[in-house]
Amino acid sequence: MYAVITGASSGIGKSFAGLLAKEGYDLVLIARSEDVLKSIAAGVKKEYGRESLIIKADLSRKKEVIRSFNEFKKLDVEIFINNAGFGDLGRFYETDLDKDLSMLKVNVNAVHIFSKLMIRYFKERGTGYILNVGSSAGLLPAGPYMATYYASKSYVVSLTKALARELKNEKSRVYIGVLCPGPVDTNFNNVANVSFALPGITAKYCASYAYKKMKAKKTVIVPTFIIQFVCFIWRFVPENIVIASIGMQQKRKLNKR
Repeated sequence: MYAVITGASSGIGKSFAGLLAKEGYDLVLIARSEDVLKSIAAGVKKEYGRESLIIKADLSRKKEVIRSFNEFKKLDVEIFINNAGFGDLGRFYETDLDKDLSMLKVNVNAVHIFSKLMIRYFKERGTGYILNVGSSAGLLPAGPYMATYYASKSYVVSLTKALARELKNEKSRVYIGVLCPGPVDTNFNNVANVSFALPGITAKYCASYAYKKMKAKKTVIVPTFIIQFVCFIWRFVPENIVIASIGMQQKRKLNKR
């Protein structure tokens, strides 16, 4: 039985690799860094005796997403972790357009394509788990100074909720859910050029919590109480105040750079 993980070379994806290997799954590891994937594969082989198929792919390219799926579709896959993604901090008119578009292709297009392909795949098999990795940013109305990232994660949350309802209406045994963590101590911070105001959780804890909730078939998974509380309270605050508050937090990060 296999588990597939995109963005498997670091952070939450790497932690899922170790966790799922420990749970008895062989792995399909997808990322751009082939050497890093080989190192992770060697580690899970040595520690847990599990095999790994390594797929080097740039998921900002549609052809690479589909090629990746074609490479593992004949395997006995039970879990798909749709984890690849990144962010960026800055004033919208100043951030690099190519980086923005690449972010949308990875955070939105790749998640969308894999979700469609994997639902079809699992429906044919009768069962399976899909976990899209979103963000607590996707539960909030907007994020000034990280506008593209927040918008991309809102898409992931909205898409996943809709697909979960479609599957539930069909009484399908196929699960899809979305992981919405707050700050996690990963390389995301370096790529996004950002530091967080709230303390981060470990990627290992995030993956472990998400796995348990995924197995319990919870649709929206938020790992920490403080983020759960903040997202709940902000439902009762006027939207313009919420957006202004988020903007103040992000601007402080921007000014610290």
